Amino acid sequence: MSVFPEPILNLPEADIPLAGIKAYLSQGENHQIIFMEFREDVDLPEHAHAAQWGVVLAGQIDLVIDGIKQSFKKGDNYYIPEGVKHSGKIYAGYADMTYFNQKSRYMIKG
Repeated sequence: MSVFPEPILNLPEADIPLAGIKAYLSQGENHQIIFMEFREDVDLPEHAHAAQWGVVLAGQIDLVIDGIKQSFKKGDNYYIPEGVKHSGKIYAGYADMTYFNQKSRYMIKG
């Protein structure tokens, strides 16, 4: 069962190349908001992109942001500034709402 209500589940699905993810895309003029749920553990390789802010709705994520490791759980939020390298581990059962300060971070799944 999803943590998201029907209006979120009715958004277009985002094309995110990670295993065990279901993600929904709210497209703004200059940004995206992604609603993500993970059914499997996922290791995120180090990467960087435009600024990202996320709110954890369920589960746990471990992030290494600019060399500093932190764990985030339900109710926590995190911020990754533009261009800052980060990596992490997402655990099965994790869900969040993430704002990307980039209008084309992800495309609609086709």
